[in-house]
Parts: sequence; structure tokens; C-alpha cells
Amino acid sequence: MPYIHQDRRQNDPSVPETAKSIHSTGKTYEELRQECLRKGVLFEDVDFPANYSSLFYGEKPNIPFEWKRPKEIVKNPEFIVGGATRTDVCQGDLGDCWLLAAVASLTLNEKVMSRVVPLDQTFGADYAGIFHFQFWQHNEWLDVVIDDRLPTFRNRLVFLHSADLNEFWSALLEKAYAKLHGSYEALKGGSTIEAMEDFTGGVSETYENKTAPANYFEIMDKALKRGSLLGCSIDITSSAETEAKTPQGLVKGHAYSITGLDTVNYRGQKVQLIRVRNPWGQVEWNGAWSDNSSEWNLIDPAEKNRLSQTSLDDGEFWMKLEDFKRYFDKVEICNLTPDALDDDTPQKWEVMVHEGSWIRGSTAGGCRNFLETFWTNPQIKLSLKEKDEGQKECTFIAALMQKNRRKLRKAGADLLTIGYAIYQSPGAETQLTKDFFKFSASKARSKTYVNLREISQRFKLPPGDYVLVPTTFEPHQEADFCLRIFSEKKADIKEIDGEINVDLPDPPKPNPPQKETEEERQFRSLFEQIAGQDLEVNAEELQHILNSVLRRTKNIQFKELSLLSCLNIISLMDTSGNGKLEFDEFKIFWDKMKNWIGIFMLYDTDKSGTMSSYELRLALKAAGFQLNNIVLQLVVLRYADENYQIEFDDFLNCLIRLENACRVFKALDQSNADSISLKQAEFISLAMNI
Repeated sequence: MPYIHQDRRQNDPSVPETAKSIHSTGKTYEELRQECLRKGVLFEDVDFPANYSSLFYGEKPNIPFEWKRPKEIVKNPEFIVGGATRTDVCQGDLGDCWLLAAVASLTLNEKVMSRVVPLDQTFGADYAGIFHFQFWQHNEWLDVVIDDRLPTFRNRLVFLHSADLNEFWSALLEKAYAKLHGSYEALKGGSTIEAMEDFTGGVSETYENKTAPANYFEIMDKALKRGSLLGCSIDITSSAETEAKTPQGLVKGHAYSITGLDTVNYRGQKVQLIRVRNPWGQVEWNGAWSDNSSEWNLIDPAEKNRLSQTSLDDGEFWMKLEDFKRYFDKVEICNLTPDALDDDTPQKWEVMVHEGSWIRGSTAGGCRNFLETFWTNPQIKLSLKEKDEGQKECTFIAALMQKNRRKLRKAGADLLTIGYAIYQSPGAETQLTKDFFKFSASKARSKTYVNLREISQRFKLPPGDYVLVPTTFEPHQEADFCLRIFSEKKADIKEIDGEINVDLPDPPKPNPPQKETEEERQFRSLFEQIAGQDLEVNAEELQHILNSVLRRTKNIQFKELSLLSCLNIISLMDTSGNGKLEFDEFKIFWDKMKNWIGIFMLYDTDKSGTMSSYELRLALKAAGFQLNNIVLQLVVLRYADENYQIEFDDFLNCLIRLENACRVFKALDQSNADSISLKQAEFISLAMNI
């Protein structure tokens, strides 16, 4: 169900109460820990058991794993030794360098770190084999509880570990993140920015080094100083280049973290330096300003000491900015949201969130290339109210995220290719139709459609109302999504979904026999032949009459009406309650039927006898039913076939059901309050009769 949330709270990210406990027992971390202490047992997590299912879903390990608790691996394990630092993050036998680069960046922000990794955990007093970590997922913080059994081989941790073999916070963090996504294997391959966002609830921006702005160094320096997390990488042209080492000691297709920026005096000139870390904990840059390069001998020892320059093979190294821009391809910056910023941060974002879905057959219209269905995508109205200080425009970041795709890998789901376009609103509050998009150009859009979990971009537009259309590239692709708008000034968003509105005219009074039309006289004759003098027909007889007429009607491609349709027609029109249709009731229905046939033929554009489910919204509106996305999705699910097509018989049943439901509701809503109250028996009776 679409959900819009506007968040302007300034929460303290270190407060664990803001995170939602998700353990299957319904108990919090502290409740589970106290329970273990009372029983004198070590916690064993039933949600993420110590077996292969927690490790892999698509492969089998080639070595025998043993799950061991830290106290079984070393004599005196500690959660954190001497503070959490980036050297605590060393990659093991899992392709999750993207995660580790984010973890290394996380250690540079003490306040954010203390939220993700609650620091009051220990292997000392009150140890119960249970730990917890907090991650942001799709607009909420989750508290993930784990036991401390870790996969080992020959008594050494197989995956993420600290350079200090007695320290375990980073290995336990990786396990909690693996649990969040279903398995360790689910962590293979990803973007550093994904984990950065899960650690902060922040929003990402990507910079290409080849087209970096003139103030690039200042942008990165300011980002680090305000607590943002930064990552960088070198692109690959094929999968064969993944983790290939370059002559300069850098690794392609590998996620690095940026851990510092500084300026030094070198031969009378200012040189801008950037510090980068390889999460492997080894393999470093070997060019200018690398650990053992001669440049370090030509600067003041005090400056060298200030930069903590050492010659350790720890994976961390300095580079000149020009070399960094030459050899690395992109930088990802995760800007922190208000709830992860210090209270004294001078500028905070306004944050607005909309959660929705692309549903096959109704709201999964694909990109603008597919004009026939593009307009059916969710449409989000964005109102920019205030200009930036001293500017004529409004700055905002639009971030579109597809939800739960990593967790769904086990079921074969990959990341979809997503993007969005932004249009000037014509002012109407109703959903924009195909003709609008056919003749209107977008005012802004995402740079490209890409198969990342989230795409985001910064825009500047004049104050006013806009419509943002989030889409997958191809139509008919289903996913849940989260759209976040970060604005420097006040703004609002809401879905243009439309209120449910039903416009059903009162049925006309039938003509008396002496004033019947030629068509009505033919129907009376047919009625007398089938029903006799009482002129009442049951469902089978009505089916015979309608199909006889439809077969003689030109330009109609419909198949015959089903018996179910005729039963529903009688249910709708039978005022006497005898289960039959009188002739006058039939005449009134036939007027409806002719109108509905005309609507169907209008939207059966290829004259195939079927209508696209994407056109259903307009067809129903033409018949008097304006529906929102939720109801429309239910209608499509019930009446469309696997090719998103609807036959006339199903269209007819849909209209009858909708009209019946609306008339019953109106009869029960005697106070005209747009709401009714029903007891269970009344509801069941109502549902059975619609």
C-alpha cells in the first residue's frame, strides 16, 4: 500500500529505542539476553541457525566450516579493542568488499558508529552469547539480534575479521548484516553506497572523476567533516577484470573507502592529498605519495606526523588528488539525514518519503519509451515552496530505491533497472494521462536507467508543482519502491492517486408499451418467446437472449457472455428479489449494456475483443468509476489474464460488481458520512451478495 511520510524530526541516532525489534519471538535484544542469563544458557538464534542455510543458497562450500563462538577461538575475546578503527576491517573469503569499505568509513563517524554498533556489548560480565546491531532499511531502523557463533576453518574466521585476532565487533556486524539479507552469500557483490545508506539512513550522490567539478576536493573534504561516508572504485569493462591488479597497485572493480583529505607544503607548493583504504588490509598504491615514496622525505616531519603517515602494509595509502582522479573512476558520498547529524550541524535536510509499488498489469508501466503504459506508473506530486537563500531555484535530491532485492536473490530476483522523470504539473489533481506525456517534455530526469538498488540525483528547479514518475525500464516488472526527497527548504509530496469517486446516474424510467422503440419491441417479442407471458427470465434464459442479440450486433468481437455474468446481472437489477429479471428491469440494463459496450470498443484499440489492463483505469472512469491504485490493482488481479488483457465478459462482471458494491454501500451509509459500521455476520452477508 502506498505510504507517504514526512520526517522533520531531529532524532539522536545513538538512541536504540528508535529501532524496531524484528526477532521472530517478538522479544527485544535485552529481553532475550536477560532470559538467557536467568536460564544460564548461551543464546542460539533460531532465525539464523549455525548451518549451511545461513551461509549459502546457490553453492556448496569447498571447505568444512565450523561454527564457533569467540571464546572457542581465542582465550580472551573482546568486542572492541582500543576503539573501533578502520584497521579492524579485513576481508575474508567473501566478495563483500563493498560492505567492508562502508564499515571502514563508518568507523570515522563516532556518533553514527555508536548507533549501528551499540558499544555497551561485551564478552565480560553478563555475557550471554547474544549481540545486536542496528541497520536502516527502507525508511525504518531495525534492531538485528544474532548469536555469536561464527563460521571458521582451522580455528580462524573465514569472513570479515579484525587485524587484532582478539577483536570481534566487525565479524559480528557482518553476520548481522548477512542475517538481514538472508545469508552470507547474499552479500556477494554490491555498491559501497548501499551499505553506507543502511548504516546511516542517508542519501547517496555519485561523482565521476573524469567530469569532477572544480571544487571537488572541497566537496569531499566538507563531506568528511560533516560525517558523510565516502567510497571510491575503478570501473571494469568486463567481469574478467574484477579484482584485477593494475601496475600502480590498485584493484579494479573493487570498493575502497576514503578516510581522509589534507593539504601539505611540498617544494614551496600546496599539494592536495587524499587517503584511501583497501578493505583487504593490504595491496596498496605504489605511485607518488605512497607509503615508501620519496615525497615524504621532502616535507616537514611535523606534517608527516600530522598525517599519521606510516609504511605499514595495512591497505591504507595517500595519493595526490590529480593521481586519484586519473586512476579512480568514481566517488560515492553518503550524505547523512537529519536523524544522523549532530545537533550543532548548521544545515539539515527536509526529508519526505513515499513508499509504493509497481504492480504488473496496473502500475508497472515502464519508461517513457513505452508511451502506451508509461502514464500508468505511480505519479508523485512534488511541491517546491521556498527558494534557496539568495537563489531563484529550489535545491533537492530525489532518491529512488527498489526494496528487498538482495533478500529476494534466493528466489531468483535480480536488481531491476530503474529511473524517474519530473514534469511540470498542469495544475490538475487527477492522474496525468497518456496524452499529457505524449505532448509534454520532462523538466528533469535521472541521468540514466541503471540496475542499482538506489539511484539519486541533485536538482535545481523553480518553485512550483511538479509530477515525479518513478519507473522500471521495462513494463510489467514488479517491485516495491521507496522514493525519498531531500530538500534544503520546505517542500511537500503526495501521490496523485485520486479519491475513489463513483458517478452513477439514476436509472431512467422505462417507456410504457405504447411508446416503446423498435429495439424494445424486438426485445419484448424475444422475451415472450423465451419467458412466456409473465416476461421474466432466469439466468440461463437471460444468457440466451443476450448472446442472441450480441451475435447479431455488428463490429463486436466479444465471445459469448458467461452464465456467471448473467447471474450477476440479475443480482444487480432484480428489484423484486425473486432471482429473475423482469422485462422493464432488462430494458434499463440494456441501456447500461450499450454504454458499456461502447466504452469497451473505444479502448479495444486493436479490435481484438480484449482491452489492455493498463487502459482499464480510463475505461472504468468513463463508466463512472474513478478508482485509486489499490482498488485498481485488485481489479486487475481478479479480471486480467496472464497477458494483461481483459475480455468483455470480465469487463462486464467488473462493472456489475463495482456498481453493486457502490449501491449497497450507499444504501447502508444513511448518514452520508462516507463510512459504515458492520458486524461480522452483516459483513459476510454483504460480501456474499455483491
